Amino acid sequence: MRGIPGLKRLRLKIWRRCALLLLLLWAACWVVVSAALFLFHRSVFSERCTDEKSHRILARLCLDYSSGALTGDLCEDLCVAQKLVYKHCLYYDRGKKVIQADWRGQPIILKSKKEVFSSYQHLSMLEEVETQDIPETELLLMVALEVKNALGLELSNSTMGPLWTRKKGPHWKAQVASMWSLLQQEEYIYFSLLQDFSKHVLRIIGSCGHFYAVEYLTAGHAWHKTLFPLENAIGPSLTGHKSRVRAITDIALSFLDMVQHFDNDFSHRLHLCDIKPENFAIRHDLTVVAIDVDMAFFEPKMRDILEQNCTGDEDCNFFDCFSKCNLKIRKCGAQRANNNLQVICDKIFRHWFSPNLRGPLVSLPLQLQLQKAVQECAQPGHMDAAGHQRTLKSLSELYHLLQVTQQELQRAE
Repeated sequence: MRGIPGLKRLRLKIWRRCALLLLLLWAACWVVVSAALFLFHRSVFSERCTDEKSHRILARLCLDYSSGALTGDLCEDLCVAQKLVYKHCLYYDRGKKVIQADWRGQPIILKSKKEVFSSYQHLSMLEEVETQDIPETELLLMVALEVKNALGLELSNSTMGPLWTRKKGPHWKAQVASMWSLLQQEEYIYFSLLQDFSKHVLRIIGSCGHFYAVEYLTAGHAWHKTLFPLENAIGPSLTGHKSRVRAITDIALSFLDMVQHFDNDFSHRLHLCDIKPENFAIRHDLTVVAIDVDMAFFEPKMRDILEQNCTGDEDCNFFDCFSKCNLKIRKCGAQRANNNLQVICDKIFRHWFSPNLRGPLVSLPLQLQLQKAVQECAQPGHMDAAGHQRTLKSLSELYHLLQVTQQELQRAE
């Protein structure tokens, strides 16, 4: 009988060891299978950005240009005159290619949503005609439909100038095909339509086939102490503490200008659903520029995106844009429950105006007021009448406090 407890302990030890071995074996198998799947499908998870591949992409672009498949005002400089010169690859993201180049001594960025021209949807009517007999009105109608499909906007012929400037000539098919590939890229449409109306978007320089060129600006980074590399904007000789504080104040005011501009100055409100330093840049005059608008939507498109089936509020979150779930009908509300200002306060201003960033240049009471205003602004709310009034109050208060900060900094000089 005395041996029974010892036998039980032995069985327990054996069982524990077996369980541990099985657990280790399961973990090892999981790691091996996961690694194999990752290696097998590595292109799904990420795509390595290399100079070699970028050179191949541009070489293929020029091959298509030489064959007459595509055209553009930058093709000759890129493919023949060598006045548009590749510098290095910036990033690849879910098929999107972003490349830095030098054009006639000016740094620029080349962008395309897809790598190869033939990957874009082809315009079938180009195969059905041999001469330039496609009516201009028919082409304009197709452009308008594509814009409506991409952005949810209805445009008149008079507003489509930046998107459609067809010139008759021997290369008209390549011109129309190139235009059609660009119209399948929402970001290109945004930048083109807003060129003459907004200082807060990138300036388009030109295009070649499905690649379009925009001005070069250095993006922000969450790990950067000031979020944006101020030495590129105000110069390395002016990056002392006082200059940084003044620059951050000016940039914060430009963010508020951008919020008010996107909310009020277009036919529909423009919603930014991916707000982070990496999607913005600063010009030399400290103007904030949205450099990546893949996740920007005008009101009609935003409502379509948000109005989905749901079982709770978490189902109504679309990156930085979210609405509320109506549990009675199990459907997300079409109206966004937060707004651009709230997210900017949360993701940008909190970093600048947190308690650990106090300094002697601005009075302590003003610093505390700014911190409190930013914290209140960053709190999500409802977009009813009361919520809208709260947003307007936050916007007005932040404008006032930042302008007072500017005045204090000027007196301290």
